Amino acid sequence: MNTLPDTYSNDEKLELERMFQELLRCWKTRKDEQDIEKVTEAYLLAADAHKDARRRSGEPYMYHPLAVATIIAGEMGMGRTSIICALLHDVVEDTEYGLDYIRERFGDKVAQIVDGVTKITDDEVDKNAKSLQAETFRKVIMSMSDEIRVILVKLADRLHNMRTLGAMPHHKQLKIASETTQVYAPIAYRLGLYKVKTELDDLCLKYINPQIFNSVKSQLDAIRERKIRELEEFVAPVKDYLRQRGINVTTMAIERNVSAVWERMEKYGMSMEEVYDVYVARVIIDCGPEDEKMRCWETFAAFTTFYYPDSKKMRDWVSFPKTNGYESIHAVFMSKEGNWIETQIRTGRMNEIAEHGFSVYWQFRDADTEVESGLDLWMSVVKNLVRQENAQKASAIDFIDYFKLDLFNDEIFVFTPKGDKMTFPKGSTVLDFAYNIHSDIGNHCAGANVNKKLTSLNTELKMGDQIEIITSQFVEPKEEWFEYIATSTAKSRLKEGIKDYRRTFKAKGKPMLEEIFRKAKVEFSMQNKNLMVEKLHLMGRTDLYYYVATGKIGQQDVENVFRNNDSKVDTWLKYMTFGLVRSSSQKKNTENNGAGDSADKGYVVAPCCKPIPGDDVVAIKLPGEPVHIHRPDCPEAMKLMSRFGKNIVKASWELADDIAYFATLKLTCINKIGLGVNIFDVISKDEKLDIREINMKSEGSIVIAKIVLYVTNVQNLNSLIEKLKKIELVKKVERIVNK
Repeated sequence: MNTLPDTYSNDEKLELERMFQELLRCWKTRKDEQDIEKVTEAYLLAADAHKDARRRSGEPYMYHPLAVATIIAGEMGMGRTSIICALLHDVVEDTEYGLDYIRERFGDKVAQIVDGVTKITDDEVDKNAKSLQAETFRKVIMSMSDEIRVILVKLADRLHNMRTLGAMPHHKQLKIASETTQVYAPIAYRLGLYKVKTELDDLCLKYINPQIFNSVKSQLDAIRERKIRELEEFVAPVKDYLRQRGINVTTMAIERNVSAVWERMEKYGMSMEEVYDVYVARVIIDCGPEDEKMRCWETFAAFTTFYYPDSKKMRDWVSFPKTNGYESIHAVFMSKEGNWIETQIRTGRMNEIAEHGFSVYWQFRDADTEVESGLDLWMSVVKNLVRQENAQKASAIDFIDYFKLDLFNDEIFVFTPKGDKMTFPKGSTVLDFAYNIHSDIGNHCAGANVNKKLTSLNTELKMGDQIEIITSQFVEPKEEWFEYIATSTAKSRLKEGIKDYRRTFKAKGKPMLEEIFRKAKVEFSMQNKNLMVEKLHLMGRTDLYYYVATGKIGQQDVENVFRNNDSKVDTWLKYMTFGLVRSSSQKKNTENNGAGDSADKGYVVAPCCKPIPGDDVVAIKLPGEPVHIHRPDCPEAMKLMSRFGKNIVKASWELADDIAYFATLKLTCINKIGLGVNIFDVISKDEKLDIREINMKSEGSIVIAKIVLYVTNVQNLNSLIEKLKKIELVKKVERIVNK
């Protein structure tokens, strides 16, 4: 097979050859004649395998593998094996060629990576599996723990799919975008693939909330020229000052990506003009590796010669590099125009790592060093998580929750009493620290001295804390501790600690249970004990003996089970904890958003994001439940769509005046007599809307008002917001959702 099949038109053959030459051009790693020959062989095989396949846009499917391989080579800087895997990544999944054939032609490593990327089919999973998406993702992560290139090919595949998502139907767009924002964008960040991560974030926002995306993008277009000029003027005197002292720097104005700007606007309730770091001044220092730290701090000192820094916003990622290899000093200075300006100070090497991630990181890494990098440590956590999963046989959804728990959160650095540095996910507690040192220390943790001050188990750790754990043999692990911990290691060790502790009650609980069975005239058999475990929702017979020994299960509970009376059985659900992350499909007993009884109509309006008629919505059907109506950008909706993509159903609002929905507004106002009257007049008299709840809190001369009211559609609400903004004493009006 030396030429392209005739199923491609002449124009398509020319385009395929152009794309292949572009792939070879952007391939910068080792590229001898044998390497090119092997990549060409993979290209021709993939072109033949996909010769009859077309994308939804009508283009030959082969354009996709070529684009993925080009991302791998050009944007991720990977070499021959990764490029071959990218070209072949869909061959086993979509064509007649099997994995054995790939192995025979290209070797075990290529076959291993291609297999790791290949999606799981319905036939390959257990019939009780809740989510095929979750099962596929678990397979990718387990493969990644042995071979990092699995996730790189998957990320490149996802990036190209997102770039071409416009050809897909809307429900598919939501499924793929939510999956990307929940799983793949955070992984790209963890691997230091910043450009990939930011592009994925923007594409997700574009399809999940197009109105917001277009609005923020147009606002950025409007201020770009002015902001860049301001930053150039800001760095000019510092640049000259450094040059006079023999330090050469390159400066640039960096624009935050659309989704990052929107995240800041939404989080802090600010307009774009109020977000100080929409544009960032980046300073890149030209120096050798031995002078990097000194030059970075000299540059910081140069800025303080001209501008005042904000010490609270200082971030030192040079002394404490992130686990993805990122190094930089982040500082905020007050410009001569009275604006705070975010400044990033780094060397050329640091900038390459920040832009291109772990592949560049290992190019710079000293091969002789014995110190583990942050990425080495991160991968060791991935491998440990996979080992735990194999031992505990957790469901795919629980596995993903554990994975996200440890590996997606930002990290903090803390210190042991001897000064050793340890890394934890942000939000970790004293108890996480104790369990990550050793299971026994965690099981008997009574508290800790944090920075020499006595604190409790659930105290959240801060960057730079020094922790000394206090233990006591009188302390035993408890179920409520699951509320205090944020790492999968701590959850796993606490679970085992509780099991071990409860086993000590078997000698006491077993004869007590036998006596209870005798009085209830029930045979003390394995089958009947297992029935008790099942009906009371326990984790095993160990729990059964423990609860009997401690008096939490008695004669009445046993008689209820064997009389088929389950009325009191559900009270035992509270014992089925063990730190497992709750499935997002569990019902929440919250008030319905709509004033009408929508559940009777086969749907419920989600209370988490409170959509109202006129909002973009997505409908998700879960087994045994009514359809859930969410806003597409709702975090809970994105979590559900990323796991149950096949359950997304088409939905649109039918506007009706007889059904009212709750909407919440937050007003920031000047504290002055007459404010409340003006607000009530606009709501009640002008817009004729009913108020359900109002809360006004004075903070000096400022009043924060939170108003919950009934509206029939989003036009109703927008009209009200515009009129409230015209009140002289009202300075800001926000609709509160996802809160």
